[in-house]
Amino acid sequence: MFPCTLYSWFLLNFYDTDVKSLLLDDTSLFTGEKNAAPNHNSARGFKVVDNIKSAIEKACPGVVSCADILAIAARDSVTIVRPKFFIYNSNFTFNFNQANNGKKNTLLLVWAHIIGQARCTSFRAPIYNESNIDCSFAQTTQRNCPSATGSKDNNLALLDIQTPTSFDNNYFKNLVNRRGLLHSDQQLFNGDSTDSIVQGYNNNPSSFSSDYVASMIKMGDISPLTGSRGEIRRNCRRVN
Repeated sequence: MFPCTLYSWFLLNFYDTDVKSLLLDDTSLFTGEKNAAPNHNSARGFKVVDNIKSAIEKACPGVVSCADILAIAARDSVTIVRPKFFIYNSNFTFNFNQANNGKKNTLLLVWAHIIGQARCTSFRAPIYNESNIDCSFAQTTQRNCPSATGSKDNNLALLDIQTPTSFDNNYFKNLVNRRGLLHSDQQLFNGDSTDSIVQGYNNNPSSFSSDYVASMIKMGDISPLTGSRGEIRRNCRRVN
């Protein structure tokens, strides 16, 4: 499986469980997240979701939700690169603003940035303006992302420069070495209370793996929509 394909499923799964509108097309009465700036030309795989949903509805109508499809696809993608690491829970609903997960669990879930790439527009500010970034890392990254807005905005950089296609704890090693690509990532290791958590996972890969599984399960248990509160959409692009 290509790394971009893996990350696409991972990204769709995480974002859809948070904002809950990533799969929905915009209408005259509704504006979702599909075409929002961070997702435009980044989130992909929607046609594949359509094909899967269509096949499932023919075989087993009204049973498997769009969220189920994303969670299972993300699980299987991760299993390909790291078996037995991803735990699936069918009640897969998460919102950072509603969840009382604490800093440790939130930090673990931000770890989704370990695989994939980000557009220049997402990391231009920190590599030019922030002092908590390693100088050599910033200078190298600047070569592919000029400081002027509108100049090579769509150029990409790896979120994890060490092992960009592997699920491991090098995300935390990058932060300790001041090589977090995104502002939100490097802030997790910037002289605050989360420093000790980052350092702990940097030193103990097995602890990171087990804690991440526990956090994924906890995320799946947060306020699932059941009964009349939700619906299993026949088409993932629109409500029934």
